[in-house]
Amino acid sequence: MYTALLAKEQGSVLLLTKGSIDDTNTKHAQGGIAAAIGKDDSPERHFHDTIAAGYGLCNEEAARILADEATHRIADLVSLGVPFDTLNGEIALTLEAAHSLPRILHAGGDATGEYIETTLSNRVRESRIKVLENCLATRIQVQKGAVTGITTLDCHNGAKEEFSCCCLILATGGGGQLFKFTTNPAVATGDGVALAFQAGAEITDMEFFQFHPTALRLPRVTPFLISEAVRGEGGVLRNVNGRRFMPDYAPEADLAPRDVVARSVVHEMKKTGSDKVYIDITHLPPHRITTRFPHIYRFCLDHGLDITKDLIPVAPAAHYMMGGVRVNTWGQTNISGLFAAGETACTGVHGANRLASNSMLEVVVFSKRLVDKTVADKQEAITTKSGGDIYRKLSRRQVPRARQTPGLSDLQQLHWDKVGITRDKQGLTEAADTLAAWQQSLPAPTNRPSYELSNLVLAGRLMTETALLREESRGAHFRTDFPHESPEWRRHIIFTAE
Repeated sequence: MYTALLAKEQGSVLLLTKGSIDDTNTKHAQGGIAAAIGKDDSPERHFHDTIAAGYGLCNEEAARILADEATHRIADLVSLGVPFDTLNGEIALTLEAAHSLPRILHAGGDATGEYIETTLSNRVRESRIKVLENCLATRIQVQKGAVTGITTLDCHNGAKEEFSCCCLILATGGGGQLFKFTTNPAVATGDGVALAFQAGAEITDMEFFQFHPTALRLPRVTPFLISEAVRGEGGVLRNVNGRRFMPDYAPEADLAPRDVVARSVVHEMKKTGSDKVYIDITHLPPHRITTRFPHIYRFCLDHGLDITKDLIPVAPAAHYMMGGVRVNTWGQTNISGLFAAGETACTGVHGANRLASNSMLEVVVFSKRLVDKTVADKQEAITTKSGGDIYRKLSRRQVPRARQTPGLSDLQQLHWDKVGITRDKQGLTEAADTLAAWQQSLPAPTNRPSYELSNLVLAGRLMTETALLREESRGAHFRTDFPHESPEWRRHIIFTAE
Protein backbone atom coordinates (compact mmCIF):
# COMPACT_ATOMS: atom_id res chain seq x y z
CA MET A 1 0.00 0.00 0.00
CA TYR A 2 2.89 2.35 0.75
CA THR A 3 4.41 1.55 -2.64
CA ALA A 4 1.09 2.13 -4.41
CA LEU A 5 0.67 5.50 -2.70
CA LEU A 6 4.10 6.59 -3.95
CA ALA A 7 3.61 5.14 -7.44
CA LYS A 8 0.27 6.85 -8.03
CA GLU A 9 2.13 10.14 -8.32
CA GLN A 10 3.93 8.77 -11.39
CA GLY A 11 1.19 7.00 -13.36
CA SER A 12 -1.76 4.63 -13.22
CA VAL A 13 -1.65 2.01 -10.47
CA LEU A 14 -3.64 -1.19 -10.07
CA LEU A 15 -3.46 -2.98 -6.72
CA LEU A 16 -4.43 -6.67 -6.83
CA THR A 17 -4.98 -8.77 -3.71
CA LYS A 18 -6.33 -12.27 -3.26
CA GLY A 19 -8.30 -11.24 -0.17
CA SER A 20 -8.96 -7.74 1.11
CA ILE A 21 -6.29 -5.08 1.40
CA ASP A 22 -6.58 -5.50 5.16
CA ASP A 23 -5.42 -9.15 5.01
CA THR A 24 -1.75 -8.64 5.83
CA ASN A 25 1.05 -9.65 8.15
CA THR A 26 1.55 -5.95 8.85
CA LYS A 27 -1.66 -5.78 10.85
CA HIS A 28 -0.35 -8.41 13.28
CA ALA A 29 3.01 -6.71 13.93
CA GLN A 30 2.97 -5.67 17.58
CA GLY A 31 6.46 -4.55 18.51
CA GLY A 32 7.11 -1.65 16.19
CA ILE A 33 9.46 -0.21 13.61
CA ALA A 34 13.16 0.44 14.21
CA ALA A 35 14.85 3.79 13.51
CA ALA A 36 17.79 5.65 15.03
CA ILE A 37 15.89 8.74 16.16
CA GLY A 38 16.92 8.76 19.84
CA LYS A 39 19.32 11.42 21.09
CA ASP A 40 22.04 8.87 21.93
CA ASP A 41 21.45 6.75 18.83
CA SER A 42 22.87 6.95 15.32
CA PRO A 43 22.44 5.23 11.94
CA GLU A 44 25.93 3.82 12.44
CA ARG A 45 24.90 2.02 15.63
CA HIS A 46 21.72 0.75 13.95
CA PHE A 47 23.82 -0.49 11.02
CA HIS A 48 26.22 -2.37 13.28
CA ASP A 49 23.37 -4.00 15.25
CA THR A 50 21.79 -5.13 11.97
CA ILE A 51 25.07 -6.58 10.70
CA ALA A 52 25.72 -8.38 13.99
CA ALA A 53 22.28 -9.98 13.95
CA GLY A 54 22.75 -11.24 10.37
CA TYR A 55 25.62 -13.65 11.15
CA GLY A 56 27.87 -12.57 8.30
CA LEU A 57 25.30 -12.77 5.50
CA CYS A 58 23.87 -9.24 5.46
CA ASN A 59 24.30 -7.15 2.34
CA GLU A 60 26.25 -4.31 3.95
CA GLU A 61 25.25 -1.78 1.30
CA ALA A 62 21.57 -2.57 1.87
CA ALA A 63 21.96 -2.50 5.66
CA ARG A 64 23.61 0.92 5.51
CA ILE A 65 20.84 2.25 3.27
CA LEU A 66 18.28 0.90 5.73
CA ALA A 67 19.86 2.64 8.70
CA ASP A 68 20.67 5.90 6.89
CA GLU A 69 17.24 6.40 5.31
CA ALA A 70 15.18 5.29 8.31
CA THR A 71 14.45 8.75 9.75
CA HIS A 72 13.20 10.05 6.39
CA ARG A 73 10.79 7.16 5.98
CA ILE A 74 9.51 7.55 9.54
CA ALA A 75 8.78 11.18 8.65
CA ASP A 76 6.81 9.90 5.65
CA LEU A 77 4.69 7.67 7.86
CA VAL A 78 4.05 10.51 10.29
CA SER A 79 3.01 12.76 7.41
CA LEU A 80 0.63 10.06 6.19
CA GLY A 81 -0.98 10.10 9.63
CA VAL A 82 0.52 7.18 11.55
CA PRO A 83 0.03 8.10 15.25
CA PHE A 84 3.20 6.85 16.92
CA ASP A 85 3.09 6.83 20.72
CA THR A 86 4.72 9.78 22.43
CA LEU A 87 6.20 10.52 25.84
CA ASN A 88 6.66 14.09 27.05
CA GLY A 89 6.05 15.37 23.55
CA GLU A 90 8.57 13.09 21.81
CA ILE A 91 8.09 9.78 20.02
CA ALA A 92 8.43 7.01 22.60
CA LEU A 93 11.09 4.35 22.07
CA THR A 94 11.44 0.87 23.51
CA LEU A 95 14.11 -1.83 23.50
CA GLU A 96 14.04 -5.19 21.72
CA ALA A 97 16.51 -8.05 21.61
CA ALA A 98 19.89 -7.50 19.91
CA HIS A 99 19.42 -3.72 19.68
CA SER A 100 22.13 -1.87 21.60
CA LEU A 101 19.68 0.72 22.93
CA PRO A 102 15.97 1.65 22.65
CA ARG A 103 15.05 2.54 19.04
CA ILE A 104 11.68 0.85 18.48
CA LEU A 105 8.81 3.22 17.66
CA HIS A 106 5.35 1.89 18.47
CA ALA A 107 1.73 2.91 18.14
CA GLY A 108 -1.27 2.01 20.26
CA GLY A 109 1.10 0.34 22.70
CA ASP A 110 1.41 -3.04 21.01
CA ALA A 111 -0.71 -2.33 17.90
CA THR A 112 1.93 -0.71 15.69
CA GLY A 113 1.27 -2.82 12.62
CA GLU A 114 -2.47 -2.35 12.88
CA TYR A 115 -2.12 1.43 13.15
CA ILE A 116 0.23 1.58 10.15
CA GLU A 117 -1.91 -0.78 8.07
CA THR A 118 -5.15 1.07 8.88
CA THR A 119 -3.59 4.44 8.10
CA LEU A 120 -2.24 3.27 4.74
CA SER A 121 -5.37 1.36 3.73
CA ASN A 122 -7.50 4.43 4.48
CA ARG A 123 -5.17 6.52 2.31
CA VAL A 124 -5.38 3.98 -0.51
CA ARG A 125 -9.17 3.89 -0.36
CA GLU A 126 -9.29 7.70 -0.48
CA SER A 127 -6.93 7.86 -3.46
CA ARG A 128 -7.46 7.22 -7.16
CA ILE A 129 -5.69 3.87 -6.89
CA LYS A 130 -7.82 1.10 -8.38
CA VAL A 131 -8.05 -1.87 -6.01
CA LEU A 132 -9.26 -5.31 -7.06
CA GLU A 133 -9.88 -7.48 -4.02
CA ASN A 134 -10.43 -11.25 -4.09
CA CYS A 135 -8.25 -11.27 -7.23
CA LEU A 136 -5.54 -13.93 -7.16
CA ALA A 137 -2.39 -13.57 -9.26
CA THR A 138 -1.71 -16.91 -10.96
CA ARG A 139 1.03 -16.21 -13.52
CA ILE A 140 3.52 -13.48 -14.36
CA GLN A 141 3.69 -12.87 -18.10
CA VAL A 142 7.25 -12.52 -19.39
CA GLN A 143 8.48 -11.98 -22.94
CA LYS A 144 12.14 -11.70 -23.95
CA GLY A 145 13.22 -11.36 -20.33
CA ALA A 146 10.81 -8.55 -19.47
CA VAL A 147 7.49 -8.43 -17.66
CA THR A 148 4.48 -7.72 -19.85
CA GLY A 149 1.60 -8.40 -17.51
CA ILE A 150 -0.11 -10.75 -15.09
CA THR A 151 -2.84 -13.39 -15.22
CA THR A 152 -5.42 -13.41 -12.43
CA LEU A 153 -8.30 -15.46 -11.09
CA ASP A 154 -11.46 -14.00 -9.59
CA CYS A 155 -11.74 -15.89 -6.29
CA HIS A 156 -15.54 -15.56 -6.29
CA ASN A 157 -16.57 -16.67 -9.77
CA GLY A 158 -13.42 -18.30 -11.15
CA ALA A 159 -13.13 -15.89 -14.07
CA LYS A 160 -9.64 -15.39 -15.51
CA GLU A 161 -8.34 -12.02 -16.63
CA GLU A 162 -5.08 -10.55 -17.87
CA PHE A 163 -3.60 -7.15 -17.11
CA SER A 164 -0.67 -5.58 -18.93
CA CYS A 165 1.93 -3.43 -17.21
CA CYS A 166 5.38 -1.93 -17.58
CA CYS A 167 6.29 -2.53 -13.93
CA LEU A 168 5.05 -5.34 -11.71
CA ILE A 169 5.74 -5.18 -7.98
CA LEU A 170 5.36 -8.29 -5.84
CA ALA A 171 4.39 -7.43 -2.26
CA THR A 172 2.76 -10.69 -1.24
CA GLY A 173 4.29 -11.22 2.21
CA GLY A 174 5.85 -14.37 3.60
CA GLY A 175 5.12 -18.08 3.92
CA GLY A 176 4.30 -18.80 7.55
CA GLN A 177 1.53 -21.19 6.54
CA LEU A 178 4.26 -23.70 5.67
CA PHE A 179 4.35 -24.55 9.38
CA LYS A 180 1.94 -26.10 11.88
CA PHE A 181 2.52 -23.29 14.37
CA THR A 182 2.82 -19.77 12.99
CA THR A 183 2.10 -16.19 13.97
CA ASN A 184 1.20 -15.43 10.33
CA PRO A 185 -2.38 -15.07 9.04
CA ALA A 186 -3.90 -17.55 6.59
CA VAL A 187 -2.91 -15.43 3.56
CA ALA A 188 0.85 -15.99 4.07
CA THR A 189 1.28 -18.83 1.57
CA GLY A 190 4.50 -17.96 -0.27
CA ASP A 191 2.65 -16.77 -3.38
CA GLY A 192 5.20 -14.16 -4.47
CA VAL A 193 8.12 -16.56 -4.26
CA ALA A 194 6.24 -19.19 -6.29
CA LEU A 195 5.06 -16.69 -8.93
CA ALA A 196 8.51 -15.16 -9.34
CA PHE A 197 10.29 -18.52 -9.47
CA GLN A 198 7.93 -19.86 -12.13
CA ALA A 199 8.53 -16.70 -14.16
CA GLY A 200 12.31 -17.21 -14.05
CA ALA A 201 13.32 -15.00 -11.12
CA GLU A 202 16.12 -15.89 -8.73
CA ILE A 203 15.17 -17.04 -5.21
CA THR A 204 17.72 -16.81 -2.42
CA ASP A 205 18.29 -17.44 1.31
CA MET A 206 15.16 -19.59 1.69
CA GLU A 207 16.80 -21.70 4.39
CA PHE A 208 16.62 -18.76 6.79
CA PHE A 209 13.14 -18.69 8.32
CA GLN A 210 12.80 -16.96 11.66
CA PHE A 211 10.87 -18.61 14.46
CA HIS A 212 9.55 -16.20 17.05
CA PRO A 213 10.37 -17.64 20.46
CA THR A 214 7.20 -16.47 22.20
CA ALA A 215 3.79 -17.21 20.73
CA LEU A 216 0.91 -17.84 23.12
CA ARG A 217 0.46 -21.59 23.66
CA LEU A 218 -2.99 -22.48 24.87
CA PRO A 219 -5.14 -25.51 23.94
CA ARG A 220 -7.37 -24.86 20.89
CA VAL A 221 -6.12 -21.26 20.58
CA THR A 222 -4.42 -20.12 17.36
CA PRO A 223 -0.83 -19.00 18.12
CA PHE A 224 -0.91 -15.34 19.10
CA LEU A 225 2.26 -13.28 19.10
CA ILE A 226 3.59 -12.18 22.46
CA SER A 227 5.79 -9.32 21.31
CA GLU A 228 9.52 -9.30 21.91
CA ALA A 229 8.90 -5.87 23.40
CA VAL A 230 7.40 -7.66 26.42
CA ARG A 231 10.89 -8.91 27.23
CA GLY A 232 12.31 -5.54 26.21
CA GLU A 233 10.20 -3.96 28.94
CA GLY A 234 11.49 -6.38 31.57
CA GLY A 235 9.69 -9.70 31.03
CA VAL A 236 11.67 -12.87 31.77
CA LEU A 237 11.33 -16.44 30.56
CA ARG A 238 10.73 -19.23 33.07
CA ASN A 239 10.33 -22.96 32.57
CA VAL A 240 7.32 -24.93 33.83
CA ASN A 241 9.09 -25.32 37.18
CA GLY A 242 9.27 -21.53 37.56
CA ARG A 243 13.02 -21.32 36.99
CA ARG A 244 14.46 -18.48 34.91
CA PHE A 245 16.59 -20.24 32.30
CA MET A 246 17.85 -17.84 29.63
CA PRO A 247 20.99 -16.82 31.60
CA ASP A 248 22.07 -20.46 31.16
CA TYR A 249 22.09 -20.11 27.37
CA ALA A 250 23.28 -16.60 26.50
CA PRO A 251 25.02 -13.64 28.16
CA GLU A 252 22.20 -11.37 26.93
CA ALA A 253 19.74 -13.71 28.67
CA ASP A 254 16.13 -12.90 27.69
CA LEU A 255 17.28 -10.29 25.17
CA ALA A 256 19.49 -12.62 23.14
CA PRO A 257 18.87 -12.81 19.36
CA ARG A 258 15.65 -14.53 18.35
CA ASP A 259 17.27 -17.66 16.96
CA VAL A 260 19.15 -18.19 20.22
CA VAL A 261 16.05 -17.67 22.34
CA ALA A 262 13.89 -19.92 20.15
CA ARG A 263 16.36 -22.83 20.33
CA SER A 264 16.86 -22.27 24.06
CA VAL A 265 13.11 -22.45 24.62
CA VAL A 266 12.90 -25.70 22.62
CA HIS A 267 15.78 -27.17 24.63
CA GLU A 268 14.19 -26.15 27.91
CA MET A 269 10.84 -27.62 26.85
CA LYS A 270 12.53 -30.94 26.10
CA LYS A 271 14.41 -30.89 29.43
CA THR A 272 11.19 -30.37 31.37
CA GLY A 273 8.97 -32.58 29.20
CA SER A 274 6.60 -29.71 28.46
CA ASP A 275 5.12 -28.09 25.36
CA LYS A 276 5.63 -24.58 26.73
CA VAL A 277 7.58 -22.16 28.88
CA TYR A 278 6.33 -18.93 30.47
CA ILE A 279 6.92 -15.21 30.21
CA ASP A 280 6.74 -13.53 33.59
CA ILE A 281 5.89 -9.82 33.76
CA THR A 282 4.03 -9.95 37.07
CA HIS A 283 6.82 -7.93 38.70
CA LEU A 284 5.98 -4.92 36.51
CA PRO A 285 3.41 -2.33 37.64
CA PRO A 286 -0.05 -3.41 36.38
CA HIS A 287 -0.79 -0.01 34.81
CA ARG A 288 2.43 -0.20 32.83
CA ILE A 289 1.43 -3.59 31.42
CA THR A 290 -2.12 -2.59 30.48
CA THR A 291 -1.09 0.67 28.83
CA ARG A 292 2.03 -0.61 27.04
CA PHE A 293 0.48 -3.90 25.89
CA PRO A 294 -3.28 -3.34 25.68
CA HIS A 295 -3.89 -5.81 22.83
CA ILE A 296 -1.88 -8.60 24.44
CA TYR A 297 -3.52 -7.88 27.80
CA ARG A 298 -7.05 -8.02 26.37
CA PHE A 299 -6.42 -11.10 24.21
CA CYS A 300 -4.99 -13.04 27.15
CA LEU A 301 -7.77 -11.84 29.46
CA ASP A 302 -10.35 -13.08 26.94
CA HIS A 303 -8.72 -16.51 27.27
CA GLY A 304 -8.66 -16.55 31.06
CA LEU A 305 -5.20 -15.07 31.70
CA ASP A 306 -4.59 -11.85 33.61
CA ILE A 307 -0.99 -11.16 32.64
CA THR A 308 -0.59 -8.63 35.45
CA LYS A 309 -0.95 -11.62 37.81
CA ASP A 310 -0.53 -14.78 35.71
CA LEU A 311 2.44 -16.20 33.81
CA ILE A 312 1.99 -16.28 30.01
CA PRO A 313 2.41 -19.76 28.44
CA VAL A 314 4.44 -19.50 25.23
CA ALA A 315 6.31 -21.60 22.67
CA PRO A 316 8.09 -20.82 19.39
CA ALA A 317 6.16 -20.37 16.14
CA ALA A 318 7.15 -19.69 12.51
CA HIS A 319 7.29 -15.94 12.09
CA TYR A 320 9.32 -14.36 9.29
CA MET A 321 10.83 -15.40 5.94
CA MET A 322 14.27 -13.82 5.57
CA GLY A 323 14.81 -15.25 2.09
CA GLY A 324 12.70 -14.67 -0.99
CA VAL A 325 12.86 -13.10 -4.42
CA ARG A 326 16.40 -11.84 -4.96
CA VAL A 327 16.50 -8.08 -5.52
CA ASN A 328 19.15 -5.38 -5.56
CA THR A 329 19.05 -2.22 -3.44
CA TRP A 330 16.49 -0.74 -5.87
CA GLY A 331 14.06 -3.64 -5.58
CA GLN A 332 14.89 -5.00 -9.06
CA THR A 333 14.94 -8.70 -9.89
CA ASN A 334 16.77 -10.47 -12.73
CA ILE A 335 13.62 -9.99 -14.87
CA SER A 336 13.27 -6.54 -16.40
CA GLY A 337 10.28 -4.68 -14.97
CA LEU A 338 9.73 -7.17 -12.12
CA PHE A 339 10.25 -5.79 -8.61
CA ALA A 340 9.65 -7.18 -5.14
CA ALA A 341 9.17 -5.48 -1.78
CA GLY A 342 8.62 -6.46 1.82
CA GLU A 343 8.80 -9.99 3.15
CA THR A 344 8.53 -11.66 -0.26
CA ALA A 345 11.73 -9.87 -1.34
CA CYS A 346 15.25 -10.66 -0.22
CA THR A 347 17.18 -7.39 -0.10
CA GLY A 348 19.96 -8.97 1.95
CA VAL A 349 19.31 -6.65 4.89
CA HIS A 350 18.43 -9.46 7.30
CA GLY A 351 21.16 -11.94 6.43
CA ALA A 352 20.73 -15.17 8.37
CA ASN A 353 18.68 -13.67 11.20
CA ARG A 354 16.47 -10.56 11.12
CA LEU A 355 17.02 -7.89 13.73
CA ALA A 356 13.72 -7.23 15.49
CA SER A 357 11.52 -4.49 13.99
CA ASN A 358 13.72 -4.02 10.91
CA SER A 359 11.09 -5.62 8.68
CA MET A 360 8.54 -2.79 8.52
CA LEU A 361 11.41 -0.34 8.12
CA GLU A 362 12.74 -2.42 5.21
CA VAL A 363 9.33 -2.12 3.53
CA VAL A 364 9.23 1.68 3.50
CA VAL A 365 12.93 2.25 2.81
CA PHE A 366 13.19 -0.06 -0.19
CA SER A 367 9.70 0.60 -1.54
CA LYS A 368 10.62 4.29 -1.81
CA ARG A 369 13.81 3.38 -3.68
CA LEU A 370 11.89 0.96 -5.88
CA VAL A 371 9.45 3.63 -7.03
CA ASP A 372 12.31 6.09 -7.56
CA LYS A 373 13.98 3.53 -9.83
CA THR A 374 10.84 3.03 -11.95
CA VAL A 375 10.77 6.78 -12.57
CA ALA A 376 14.47 7.45 -13.10
CA ASP A 377 15.65 4.66 -15.35
CA LYS A 378 14.70 2.36 -18.14
CA GLN A 379 13.76 -0.97 -16.58
CA GLU A 380 16.65 -3.40 -16.71
CA ALA A 381 17.25 -6.71 -15.02
CA ILE A 382 19.95 -7.13 -12.39
CA THR A 383 22.86 -9.15 -13.70
CA THR A 384 25.38 -9.01 -10.87
CA LYS A 385 26.61 -12.35 -9.59
CA SER A 386 29.00 -13.08 -6.79
CA GLY A 387 31.64 -15.66 -7.48
CA GLY A 388 31.26 -17.10 -4.00
CA ASP A 389 27.52 -17.71 -4.16
CA ILE A 390 26.00 -21.07 -5.12
CA TYR A 391 23.57 -21.19 -8.04
CA ARG A 392 21.31 -24.21 -8.42
CA LYS A 393 18.44 -25.35 -10.60
CA LEU A 394 15.45 -26.85 -8.80
CA SER A 395 15.48 -30.16 -10.64
CA ARG A 396 12.97 -32.99 -10.38
CA ARG A 397 13.87 -35.52 -7.69
CA GLN A 398 13.67 -39.15 -8.78
CA VAL A 399 10.91 -40.21 -6.43
CA PRO A 400 7.69 -42.18 -6.96
CA ARG A 401 4.54 -40.13 -7.27
CA ALA A 402 2.58 -39.76 -4.05
CA ARG A 403 -0.34 -42.13 -3.73
CA GLN A 404 -2.55 -39.34 -2.52
CA THR A 405 -2.37 -35.58 -2.73
CA PRO A 406 -1.42 -33.76 0.46
CA GLY A 407 -3.65 -31.52 2.51
CA LEU A 408 -2.51 -28.27 4.08
CA SER A 409 -2.18 -29.88 7.51
CA ASP A 410 0.07 -32.62 6.07
CA LEU A 411 2.35 -29.98 4.57
CA GLN A 412 2.47 -27.95 7.78
CA GLN A 413 3.25 -30.98 9.95
CA LEU A 414 6.02 -32.09 7.59
CA HIS A 415 7.74 -28.71 7.71
CA TRP A 416 7.34 -28.36 11.46
CA ASP A 417 8.87 -31.80 12.06
CA LYS A 418 11.61 -31.89 9.40
CA VAL A 419 12.37 -28.28 8.35
CA GLY A 420 11.72 -26.46 11.60
CA ILE A 421 13.79 -24.89 14.34
CA THR A 422 16.35 -27.74 14.32
CA ARG A 423 17.19 -29.77 11.22
CA ASP A 424 19.39 -32.63 10.06
CA LYS A 425 20.26 -34.41 6.81
CA GLN A 426 17.92 -37.35 7.33
CA GLY A 427 14.89 -35.21 8.10
CA LEU A 428 15.60 -32.72 5.32
CA THR A 429 16.12 -35.51 2.77
CA GLU A 430 12.83 -37.14 3.77
CA ALA A 431 11.07 -33.79 3.48
CA ALA A 432 12.66 -33.03 0.10
CA ASP A 433 11.59 -36.40 -1.31
CA THR A 434 8.08 -36.07 0.08
CA LEU A 435 7.63 -32.55 -1.25
CA ALA A 436 8.89 -33.56 -4.69
CA ALA A 437 6.43 -36.46 -4.77
CA TRP A 438 3.61 -34.21 -3.65
CA GLN A 439 4.46 -31.62 -6.28
CA GLN A 440 4.27 -34.29 -9.01
CA SER A 441 0.92 -35.57 -7.75
CA LEU A 442 -0.84 -32.22 -7.36
CA PRO A 443 -3.55 -31.60 -9.97
CA ALA A 444 -3.53 -28.31 -11.84
CA PRO A 445 -4.88 -25.64 -9.47
CA THR A 446 -8.32 -24.22 -10.19
CA ASN A 447 -9.22 -22.07 -7.19
CA ARG A 448 -7.59 -20.08 -4.40
CA PRO A 449 -7.03 -23.00 -1.97
CA SER A 450 -5.45 -25.20 -4.65
CA TYR A 451 -3.22 -22.37 -5.92
CA GLU A 452 -2.13 -21.62 -2.35
CA LEU A 453 -1.31 -25.28 -1.68
CA SER A 454 0.66 -25.49 -4.94
CA ASN A 455 2.57 -22.32 -4.02
CA LEU A 456 3.33 -23.64 -0.54
CA VAL A 457 4.67 -26.94 -1.89
CA LEU A 458 6.98 -25.06 -4.27
CA ALA A 459 8.14 -22.61 -1.59
CA GLY A 460 8.64 -25.55 0.76
CA ARG A 461 10.80 -27.35 -1.80
CA LEU A 462 12.97 -24.27 -2.22
CA MET A 463 13.37 -23.93 1.55
CA THR A 464 14.13 -27.61 2.10
CA GLU A 465 16.61 -27.98 -0.77
CA THR A 466 18.59 -24.92 0.37
CA ALA A 467 18.57 -26.11 3.99
CA LEU A 468 19.90 -29.48 2.79
CA LEU A 469 22.71 -27.82 0.82
CA ARG A 470 23.87 -25.54 3.67
CA GLU A 471 25.98 -27.88 5.79
CA GLU A 472 26.51 -25.60 8.76
CA SER A 473 24.47 -23.75 11.39
CA ARG A 474 24.09 -20.02 10.94
CA GLY A 475 21.45 -17.71 12.38
CA ALA A 476 17.95 -19.11 11.98
CA HIS A 477 19.26 -22.20 10.13
CA PHE A 478 20.40 -24.79 12.69
CA ARG A 479 21.50 -28.31 11.81
CA THR A 480 22.23 -30.78 14.59
CA ASP A 481 24.60 -32.69 12.26
CA PHE A 482 26.53 -29.49 11.45
CA PRO A 483 26.08 -27.50 14.69
CA HIS A 484 28.77 -24.88 14.05
CA GLU A 485 29.13 -21.90 11.77
CA SER A 486 31.61 -22.46 8.93
CA PRO A 487 33.58 -19.65 7.18
CA GLU A 488 33.30 -21.44 3.83
CA TRP A 489 29.50 -21.05 4.02
CA ARG A 490 29.61 -17.27 4.25
CA ARG A 491 27.78 -17.15 0.93
CA HIS A 492 24.28 -17.36 -0.48
CA ILE A 493 22.37 -20.15 -2.19
CA ILE A 494 20.34 -19.00 -5.18
CA PHE A 495 17.78 -21.16 -6.95
CA THR A 496 16.27 -20.76 -10.40
CA ALA A 497 13.77 -22.84 -12.37
CA GLU A 498 14.99 -25.93 -14.22
